[in-house]
Amino acid sequence: MKKIGLLADTHGWLDEKIVKALENCDEIWHAGDFGTIAIADELKRRTGVPLRGVYGNIDGQDIRSIYPESTGFTLETLPVFMQHIGGYPGKYAPGVKKKIQAAGAKLFISGHSHILKIQFDPALQCLHINPGAAGQQGWHTMRTLVTFCIDGDQLTNCQVIEMGPRGR
Repeated sequence: MKKIGLLADTHGWLDEKIVKALENCDEIWHAGDFGTIAIADELKRRTGVPLRGVYGNIDGQDIRSIYPESTGFTLETLPVFMQHIGGYPGKYAPGVKKKIQAAGAKLFISGHSHILKIQFDPALQCLHINPGAAGQQGWHTMRTLVTFCIDGDQLTNCQVIEMGPRGR
């Protein structure tokens, strides 16, 4: 069993609330718009666990040279697909539904919208998670991230963590 800390849209912001929320995670996943490579480096340094991620639309070459636009992988036995601009069930970004299907993903992770959303797609038999935005930039009012456990092919113990209003 692996505990995952999932965040997105930090836009160059990392504070103690984020680091504290990611304590005891086995891996951190960042669904894009890191803001700077310093955010990725700090997440790895301060949590001491592996970081997986994808670049977002605001990320520069420093992030894009390390993290791909999309990634598919299997953790435990759960196939995962992640892309920053991915949409959500019923309104996927162009080409994303085919990528999810090609990856055989049962968990699809995206960011970009700053809208916290956890939604099952019965047509694809795939759970979608957008953790909202953990940073200060954007129109969201509450900063959020999500933690969950992967045990075999099951996702369990999903928690939304609110880190306070944007601007605080």
